Amino acid sequence: MTVRTNLPKTRMTAEDRRELVLAAATGAFAHGGYHGTSTDAVAKAAGVSQPYVVRIFGTKLELFLEVFERSADRVRHAFEAVLADGDFDPHSEADKERLGTAYAELLTDRDLLQVMMHGFSAGGVDEIAERSRACMSRIFEAVRRTGWDDDTVRGFVAHGMLINVMLAMRAPEHLGEDPALDALSVCAFGDALTAAAPAATRRG
Repeated sequence: MTVRTNLPKTRMTAEDRRELVLAAATGAFAHGGYHGTSTDAVAKAAGVSQPYVVRIFGTKLELFLEVFERSADRVRHAFEAVLADGDFDPHSEADKERLGTAYAELLTDRDLLQVMMHGFSAGGVDEIAERSRACMSRIFEAVRRTGWDDDTVRGFVAHGMLINVMLAMRAPEHLGEDPALDALSVCAFGDALTAAAPAATRRG
């Protein structure tokens, strides 16, 4: 769970306070998902009142949509940063590895990945499903800028989603318990497995 943050009473701009609530909401939604998290829980995590949260963001749905989109945008921005850092050769394994490393570096932020998983699984709420589709489309389009064909882009994105699922079930924390799951973990995480396992243990 995200550590509770007490909101200072002075010298904070409205944007500073907004960011503190968003950070607290990210941790709260990561733990409880959309349906299992209340604005009161977010307020307690942020150290503010529930009416204050509602005054800034309106409904719980509006708050979740912003938290979810910010998380998805971090993934997209990580890919865009690689592509902006010099020429990207679509035939280069080294460049492909650079893009994969950008995603692997996000693995230590379990809240980010959990929020994305909760968003994708809350498709029964029309507004969340719509935002999920838009975010996935933007991520897919960003990776397309590598020059890869759509099948290669699909495989790359699918690999990332597998990693998310493996982290959601805490597979890296349970290495050595199931040979088949161990083999899948090695395939999914590659060199990032050793980093993912202690990160998962700390967040568990």
